[in-house]
Amino acid sequence: MADALDSVPPAEDLMDALAQRLRGYLTQLVSYAVNSETELRDERATRLIVRAREVREEEPPGDYPRSVDHLRRMGWAVNELHDLLVELHAVKGPDSLKEDWWPTPPQGTP
Repeated sequence: MADALDSVPPAEDLMDALAQRLRGYLTQLVSYAVNSETELRDERATRLIVRAREVREEEPPGDYPRSVDHLRRMGWAVNELHDLLVELHAVKGPDSLKEDWWPTPPQGTP
């Protein structure tokens, strides 16, 4: 996602691989959203799911500048849907990677 949203566009020879990765992320996030029924808990989810599906299904443009725009739209779709899913506790967020996030085991337990 960061590669697509960086202020410096990715190299042209990396565009296809990056687009495939973003499509994969969108597919996963939409599956998480649907399976956790986020549309029932938050009206924003429906809009983001629809947008994610639309941008994922778009045919890649043939020229570099439009391809960069397409990648950025996919990157934003990934970012926004992921953020909402974290907010709704449908997926783990970056805080789960912090050392102090894990509960401390009771004393006497290895």
